[in-house]
Amino acid sequence: MDSVRTDPAPGDANRLVQDILARHAGQLGALLPILHDVQDALGYIPDEAVAQIAAGIQRSRAEVHGVIQFYTHFHTTPPARTRVEVCRAESCQACGGQALYRHAEDLAARAPAGQVSLEPVFCLGLCGQSPAVMINGRPHAQVTPEKLDALLAAEA
Repeated sequence: MDSVRTDPAPGDANRLVQDILARHAGQLGALLPILHDVQDALGYIPDEAVAQIAAGIQRSRAEVHGVIQFYTHFHTTPPARTRVEVCRAESCQACGGQALYRHAEDLAARAPAGQVSLEPVFCLGLCGQSPAVMINGRPHAQVTPEKLDALLAAEA
C-alpha cells in the first residue's frame, strides 16, 4: 500500500470489481490475483466485493472469505493512514525486534483512531539488516525505536 485511499462510492467499487473480474475472466487460479487487484485499488477487500468476486468466479462466498482470512496480507477493513508492519522472524528478534515491536505497540496505542495500524509480519527479506519494518509498503532496515519515531514523523 503506497498511498491512502478513500472509500469509493458503492457503484464505483462495484464497477471496479467488475473490471477486475473481466481482466481475469477465464484465467485458471484467478482468485489470488483478483484479491490482490481489489486490495491494491481500494486498500482493502470490502464485504460487498466478496459476494461479487464469488459470483464472478463461480465459487462460494465461504471459499473466497476463507482465502482472505488465511492470508494475513488481505484486509477487510479500510487501512489506517499509516500502516506499520514489524518483522517478527528470528533474525529480527535476535537483533532487537522484540523491543522494537513493543515500542511500535505503544506508538499505535497512543495514535488517534484510524491513524496508525500495527501488524506483525514474518520476514520482510531484510534479515541481514535486522530488525526491519515496512511503513506504507516501504521497507526500512536496521530500525531502532528512535529510527521508527523519525520514520513515522516523516509520514505525518
